[in-house]
Amino acid sequence: MIEEILIRDLGVIREARLKFGKGLTVITGETGAGKTMVLSALGLLLGERADSTAIRQGSQEAFVEGRWQLDEDSLVFTRVSEAGATASDNELILNRSVSSEGRSRAAVGGRSVPVSLLSEISDMLVVVHGQSDQIRLKSSVAQREAIDIFGGKELEVKVGAYRQTFFAWKTAQEKLAAMRSNVATREAEAAALRVAVEEFDRIDPQPGELDEVVSKAARLTHTEELRQAVAKAHEALSSEVDAPEAVGLVGQARRALEGVSQHDPVLAEQVENLQRLGYELVDAAATLSGYLESLEGGTAQELEALQQRRAELTSLTRRYGNYEEVLEYRQTAQQKLFELDPPAGAEQELIDAVQKEFDDMERMARQITGMRESAAMRLEEEVTAELGGLAMPGASLVVSVADSGDFMEFGRDNVSILLSAYPGAEPRPLGKGASGGELSRIMLAIEVVLAKTHPVPTFIFDEVDAGVGGGAAIEVGRRLATLAKDAQVIVVTHLAQVAAYADRHLRVMKSSSAEYTASDVVSLTGGDRIEELARMLSGLSDSGSARVHAHELLVRASSEFGAPN
Repeated sequence: MIEEILIRDLGVIREARLKFGKGLTVITGETGAGKTMVLSALGLLLGERADSTAIRQGSQEAFVEGRWQLDEDSLVFTRVSEAGATASDNELILNRSVSSEGRSRAAVGGRSVPVSLLSEISDMLVVVHGQSDQIRLKSSVAQREAIDIFGGKELEVKVGAYRQTFFAWKTAQEKLAAMRSNVATREAEAAALRVAVEEFDRIDPQPGELDEVVSKAARLTHTEELRQAVAKAHEALSSEVDAPEAVGLVGQARRALEGVSQHDPVLAEQVENLQRLGYELVDAAATLSGYLESLEGGTAQELEALQQRRAELTSLTRRYGNYEEVLEYRQTAQQKLFELDPPAGAEQELIDAVQKEFDDMERMARQITGMRESAAMRLEEEVTAELGGLAMPGASLVVSVADSGDFMEFGRDNVSILLSAYPGAEPRPLGKGASGGELSRIMLAIEVVLAKTHPVPTFIFDEVDAGVGGGAAIEVGRRLATLAKDAQVIVVTHLAQVAAYADRHLRVMKSSSAEYTASDVVSLTGGDRIEELARMLSGLSDSGSARVHAHELLVRASSEFGAPN
């Protein structure tokens, strides 16, 4: 819901702050006062193209800011967050500026964003009805969605189930096509994979095995050299013959100091160091002794077996990459071989799956078509009844649900919403052959009916009362008030019969002097509102009869909808 719009230096408006609320808000004013600038300001906030000629004369920049209050789970917040902008307390703040040089800037929550972001989120914020390029239901997709929503929860669930089946059918088709395509290439690749898998199974490489084999082979190759070196080192540490050895010499040094260590703390510390060093030397000697024993078991046959195993593992790395890549390729080769060379019966299983999904999809598509046709008939009847009260007697809505001849994501129906302008007239697409006012009334009738099942947060209508008056104007006001029960509705109007149904009445007022022309926006209540309605009725705000008539309109609207009077 729009809470507030600030307009500065746009058209004839120097500065104006418009406060909106729930229900129906009307904007009135004399011709040329700047009512359309309010819609232009909204258009800028919704990402429409900027026009530097709309900047107020003498100003360098036009600025518009809007505040929206949205539900916390609104998709708008998700999209805004993805763009790097922020919103807080369920409040969305948009602003847009246009310089006299034609540069345009946009911001969300105070952070600059591309103007295209405003266009992306506009449909989730506001629905504008006026000129033909503003029709919410101008696309076939939007018309199909409207029928599906109007059809109710049962149709929505059925379409959801159909979509799941549709994608399952497409997936099965793609798998079958892939299995059947490029047979020669697949057979050659499968043959190469079979050779690889057989080789992997024969050699059976294990994680870390190559490094272990290389290490063992190196030890066995240099056994004598290693034995001599280790034996010499062991003898130096702990000799079994009567010769100086490291463990004994360190022990002698420790004992020599122990007798005098009590006389000097420094020597006591060295005694501890020598004692620790002695333990470490004993451990090293024991480790070397164990290593010598391990060297005794090596044989020429064992070395030959290790070298042969190393050659086998190395041959794999030459073909498939380093050892880690060899192990990884082994894991994926079997699965890929299965895909390229499926077992007997796999193709028939896919054929059966494609047929099953198709049968289910076809059955659900027929059900969806029937449900859409039923919803289309109800929408036709209800909207046509609304058009009769909106000064369009004889006009009727026609909703076509036609077989496209193909299965699509949402069924096989092409949905078109058309208008027959008079009995016997050929139905034409919405917006074709209708004036701006007629189009707005057509969309008002449709929105009133659709809102029963799927209300939109905010509607804006321009020219909705063009070409009507008297009782038809009252019907327009009544339907706008009906729509406003479940949505925010903003209307630019020149008819008092429409304005009388408003919950909030804003007037754009123009003032002129020799130096400048400016417009301001004021909120009307009580006598001021009666005065404005009287002006709209007769052109004279002080006309006694017009004021009486204005009061009667307010009383009538209040009795029907509780509108303020």
